[in-house]
Amino acid sequence: MKRRLFGALLGLTLSAGVVGAGELKPMKLESPDLSRGASLMKALSLRQTVREYADKTITKRDLSDLLWAADGMNRPKEQKLTAPTAMNQQEIRLYVILPEGTYRYQASDHTLYPVKAGDYRQPIRGNMPALNIVIATEGNEKWAETDSGYVSQNIYLFCAANGMGTVVCGRWNEEAVNEACDFPQGVVPRLVHMVGYLK
Repeated sequence: MKRRLFGALLGLTLSAGVVGAGELKPMKLESPDLSRGASLMKALSLRQTVREYADKTITKRDLSDLLWAADGMNRPKEQKLTAPTAMNQQEIRLYVILPEGTYRYQASDHTLYPVKAGDYRQPIRGNMPALNIVIATEGNEKWAETDSGYVSQNIYLFCAANGMGTVVCGRWNEEAVNEACDFPQGVVPRLVHMVGYLK
């Protein structure tokens, strides 16, 4: 009940607009395509770290499926997610940094809510990915890093199964990411994924 109330209040807050979001509007994502991609075994065989990306903007279809795979709601009636969390605390908070701005992903309605306009993407070795996914947590400190790892692996496997590449970073430009995401008090960034299409 508490998680559902939090999600409802969060949705109302985000949809009301965020200072710095400019002209960005909430982005309702497409329902996940559950029939796409390689098999799990094939994805595992293809899983790799990729640091060079094609100069290509991510499609809404791929963005929708990527975020659902990362930590989307796969059992809506039970409010359960694709990535597990210790004691079902659901403390993961995902932020998506796109060329036009930064958004906060809300799994309950599969929607991106604007946080800040502007391109804050972080490059990797001089290569600019199509987007960054910031895995952050709120509370549940004992298991926060472990739970972040589950989401990270989901991102890796989705990319491997669908012709995309990613690398997870434990270090990043903290000033730029903090400015982009404007984290509320108590929300701590844990990992940053660079994601793009293969060259």
